[in-house]
Amino acid sequence: MTVQPPPPAPSEPAQENVAFDRRELNVILALYGRMVAAGEWRDYGVSFLREVAVFSVFRRTAEHPLYRIEKRPRLRARQGMYSVIGADGRILKRGHDLRQVLRVLERKLIRPVQD
Repeated sequence: MTVQPPPPAPSEPAQENVAFDRRELNVILALYGRMVAAGEWRDYGVSFLREVAVFSVFRRTAEHPLYRIEKRPRLRARQGMYSVIGADGRILKRGHDLRQVLRVLERKLIRPVQD
């Protein structure tokens, strides 16, 4: 009689990290390009974690991020999965539409003209 070990227990499916899709990145990078051209931003970093994808923007590379653009799919049914977070950790805008959420940053481009 041959005794065989029990089959291995099915492992949990590996959870994939949350990421921005191509459309979302195009919207974010278009804003980033305008802000770089205006001299406001100089560098960025992207992190894809288990529960959140983060696009961080910096004035200088060695600093803390000025803003973080986050995507949290678990909040999709609540306040919205997109948010813009300031350097001090305050949520500046949250919503379901990425373009609408990023408008809080586009206002930084509008400056009064000095005569």
